Amino acid sequence: MEIPALSAPTNSVHGPVKSTRKLPSDALNLYSPLHFLRRGGTERFNSYALTQREKRVSVSADHTPNRTQPLSNSDNQSDKGWVHFVGIGGCGLSALAMLALKQGMEVSGSDILWNSFVDGLQEAGARLYLGHSKSNIHRNDRLGLPNAIVVSSAIPPANVEILYKRDYWLGKITEHHDLIAVSGTHGKSTTASMLAYVLSAMGDDLTAIVGAHVPQFQGGNMIAGCGENFVLEADEYDGCFLGLSPYIVVITNMEWEHVDIFQDEEAVINTFRRFLKKIRLGGHLILCGDSEGAYSLLCNTRQGCLSDQALWMQSTQLTRGGYRLSTYGISDFNEWHASSIRPNLQGGSDYVLYHRGCPVEYISLQLPGVHNVLNSLAVIATIKALVSDQKLTKDTLNCLGLHLNNFLGISRRFQMIGKINGCRIYDDYAHHPTEVHAVLQAARQKFPSMALWVIFQPHTFSRLAAFMKDFASAFSDADRVVITQIYAARETNTWNVTGRDLASSIIKPSAEYIPSLEDVVEKLALEIFINPNREVIVLTLGAGDVTTIGPRLLQELQEKSVDTSQPNS
Repeated sequence: MEIPALSAPTNSVHGPVKSTRKLPSDALNLYSPLHFLRRGGTERFNSYALTQREKRVSVSADHTPNRTQPLSNSDNQSDKGWVHFVGIGGCGLSALAMLALKQGMEVSGSDILWNSFVDGLQEAGARLYLGHSKSNIHRNDRLGLPNAIVVSSAIPPANVEILYKRDYWLGKITEHHDLIAVSGTHGKSTTASMLAYVLSAMGDDLTAIVGAHVPQFQGGNMIAGCGENFVLEADEYDGCFLGLSPYIVVITNMEWEHVDIFQDEEAVINTFRRFLKKIRLGGHLILCGDSEGAYSLLCNTRQGCLSDQALWMQSTQLTRGGYRLSTYGISDFNEWHASSIRPNLQGGSDYVLYHRGCPVEYISLQLPGVHNVLNSLAVIATIKALVSDQKLTKDTLNCLGLHLNNFLGISRRFQMIGKINGCRIYDDYAHHPTEVHAVLQAARQKFPSMALWVIFQPHTFSRLAAFMKDFASAFSDADRVVITQIYAARETNTWNVTGRDLASSIIKPSAEYIPSLEDVVEKLALEIFINPNREVIVLTLGAGDVTTIGPRLLQELQEKSVDTSQPNS
């Protein structure tokens, strides 16, 4: 079948973007000195607080012990300002910190654990502390305080360092850009990374911040460019994305997920509707029409949902909210949809791309799973929105498809850890029933004839209690399931729920409860070692420290293999 071009030939988006708009050097000049009384005393404590918005600065007299000296000594002071990040080792804040360093700011930060993100920041010149303390917000000479203190949403309210949530900081560093905010319950990290990678490969000198490590990004989880476009993974957790003013919003899907923040799905819907009101006049909403939750955002009690024809028309006309709308999905009522999806020899998926019912291009991905087909559709629809005054030519679509195929994915998303004999070990961040089902479907697509063993670590007591029934039916594509003890994260077990409860509720396949990660490694290593040529996929799932199982299991198997190959002395 010959696929026609989407339009007559015109200028392509894959030429270099010639823009040098940068964040103004005075972006940090928003603060004035304030005085606070230390709790329980009369000693005055000088700090800085926002003067142009609600002041959310607080001081606690409590003290979390930390090392008296920073773990890295970088005292390079910058005229562009000093930013301190609390929880700097997280995926999101580490990227913001690296971007601040790239833009010439002085950066310091603290966290309770050391990881690879912190390694990169240390090498780039950040001043880092292990543990939280008020002394962290002073330089070694104790002169001056940070111009801004940015705090992760995961940091509790009683933290001893001055608090300033990251939503306002995100708003400030993106306000002078054309912000593309990629949001949704699932798929944000992969979609934002894929979009940033493709735009960069097509010549756009963009800036990007994502909440995961991207092997194809030189900056790991960020790109520091000088152009107008800024791709941001926009998180709904704690309403963080409500401080943004995006030009384009992408909503990959929407359902109840953060049960510790949102009371029910209606609360999630209301938060996303507030977010849509942040879209700039004349902007664009890119939405997955196949997602029932996301599609509900197009409905209201008076008019109901838009018709299929109305969906197609909204990309050329402004909605009542003052922005354009494009939908994508597998269903053919979407403006952009995928058809004839099939596995390819790269282990990913091929499909035919349709626009408004007409086939326009063949797309081939290295990433498996229908969810990644949807992610790629979001990227295509977004790039079209960025060149709304132009048309996508056949050459441009070919170029876009080439770069989509070259995208290799992100860390902790069906990431291969290693292979030994007949065993392949993978790791994935999935911690919600929808995500578990999606990654198992992808694993089955890639390895249809191999045994699939899943080790799942539930993440937070509240999430397992809320979705117990959904989790129980999410593992049907696996051949064997091991459930570990719950990764508590920020919670205490007031729900009286355990991993054993989940293991006993899974009807198919067989499931067992092994609470200790060490015991899981020991048992699996022994079973695989006894039958080394058995073709098996070991897949670890969860947002906690279950990710350590794969490397430890691989190392254990390698050591056993070496021991057996040694001749007896």
